Amino acid sequence: MISVEEALARCLALVAPLPPETVPLAEAAGRWMCVPAVATRDQPPFAASAMDGYAVPGNPGSDDTFLVIGEAGAGHAFHGTVGPGQAVRIFTGAPLPRGASRVVIQEDVIREGDRILLKEGLDSATHIRPQGQDFRAGDSLSPRRLRPNDLALLAAMNVPAVQARRKPVVALIATGDELVMPGENPAPDQIIASNGFALKALVEAEGGEARLLPIARDNEAELLTVLSLAEGADLIVTIGGASVGDHDLVGKVAGLEHSFWKLALRPGKPLMAGRLNGVPMLGLPGNPVSAIVCGHLFLLPMVRAMLGDPSPAPQPRKARLTVDLPANGPRAHYMRARLAPGDGLPGIAPFDRQDSALLSILGQADALLIRPVDAPPCRAGDTVPYLPL
Repeated sequence: MISVEEALARCLALVAPLPPETVPLAEAAGRWMCVPAVATRDQPPFAASAMDGYAVPGNPGSDDTFLVIGEAGAGHAFHGTVGPGQAVRIFTGAPLPRGASRVVIQEDVIREGDRILLKEGLDSATHIRPQGQDFRAGDSLSPRRLRPNDLALLAAMNVPAVQARRKPVVALIATGDELVMPGENPAPDQIIASNGFALKALVEAEGGEARLLPIARDNEAELLTVLSLAEGADLIVTIGGASVGDHDLVGKVAGLEHSFWKLALRPGKPLMAGRLNGVPMLGLPGNPVSAIVCGHLFLLPMVRAMLGDPSPAPQPRKARLTVDLPANGPRAHYMRARLAPGDGLPGIAPFDRQDSALLSILGQADALLIRPVDAPPCRAGDTVPYLPL
């Protein structure tokens, strides 16, 4: 058996970042920007008022009076110059007029007609946002997966479009005579195909494009037919048929560029990966929970790598055990678990039932508690690694 880490390294060796494409900013949420974006202007592009009040020159004090000679609002600058003894009514976001060096907030002013009197105890802040306070023209945003906050920054930088990695197209193929689609009437010896729907959602949430292809029956001709429908995909994923039983045909018909592995992993011992006509292919186990856990461990990192993520491997977090656990065996165990708020670290406890066919338990889980190979017993209060679900 090979380790999870070695299997992941072999899977990642099959894929590479996809070519970039131009993506309008309005469609760039969640996309992997692969070329730095450069600001074309300062932000703010001028010294701006941070408050509603009056723009005045010098360093005035209490009881000083000024003649109001105009008004400035956001998008409506005052184009004159403020001289000694003069003031301009100004609103938040408006450009600071020439000659003004301070904004006195309106709460510190008494106005009578065109004249203002500064109150006692006015604050000493200038209430001015300097030009370029946020960023300067030429500043750049480094490559990353774009969050909503990043889009606001890019828009302010006057960047209308970005260079982002093309979305990888992932073809998902469930295999087996025992499977029917949801809504169909299964025979007494058939079950509903469920894994593909979870894997499709995982791929799309990660930023890929998933194509759920027809179920491939357990014969070479039909499997080859369904595999041919994957033409144009960047990654082909089969679900089931990754074992070595008499009825497991995927490895046989997928071509010579593949490897079958027995993983030191629970759930999900069998895994297959390689290339089909030059296209990366991943063969997941057919067991429901095994397929989805392996999707988190191997499929999603491959998708991330194609999107340009420099650290595509799963990133474990830390939690504190709330129960005792016995020693683990020769396979790493990714236990379905439930998180709870804790003091500092969250608490975590695995479900009592860990059978890899129990989708109901997976549906209740929000974490996979990681038990390394041959891990010693753990006690409540120990710190353990987990992956969020």
